[in-house]
Amino acid sequence: MSDLPDDRRWNHNIELHRVILDAVPPSARRALDAGCGEGILSRRLRTVVPEVVGLDPDEPSIDLAGEQGGDVAYVVGDLRTADLEPGSFDLVAAVAVLHHLDTEAGLRRMAELVRPGGVVAVVGLARSGLRDVPWDAAGFVTTRVLRWRRGVGEWHTPAPVTWPPPLTYAQTRAAVQRALPGARWRRHVLFRWSVVWERPTGPPAPAAER
Repeated sequence: MSDLPDDRRWNHNIELHRVILDAVPPSARRALDAGCGEGILSRRLRTVVPEVVGLDPDEPSIDLAGEQGGDVAYVVGDLRTADLEPGSFDLVAAVAVLHHLDTEAGLRRMAELVRPGGVVAVVGLARSGLRDVPWDAAGFVTTRVLRWRRGVGEWHTPAPVTWPPPLTYAQTRAAVQRALPGARWRRHVLFRWSVVWERPTGPPAPAAER
């Protein structure tokens, strides 16, 4: 089990959990945290959603998540291949996950799993270039300020890490627009981007690439 409780852990991903929590539909009954790691977001989602599934392909991370309780159903599995019923979730979320996959295919798979009227919410990473230097500089300053305000150091997950991300911010935004037309894409100063998309109640969501 981790040596720190959830409320003493901090990093850029955890700081931006608020993007996911703010996107939870008011009537949500079932949520999926894809790539849940040790389950911090899963446990936070469980405080507002009655049923939460935490999915991750890394078995040691799932073991650590299960040790920390929180009434979440933790499952070892890959978002792309897990046996999950299409349209069975009110919220499908992922934080720092899609750069491990084909981003566009991952987004389409998430869209497939959410019910009509449900929400896909993602916080992701992208590769910086020269034009991103001002954003990165602001990110370093903001990180120092937030760590001082929170009174904590930066917590590092023991889960596997993929670096650098394969896509730039522009490439990521284009992938989002192709996979989830009408999605709200945003760039964050903490070296992250996010997208929130509501599945239309009329036409079906795009099918995941096989």
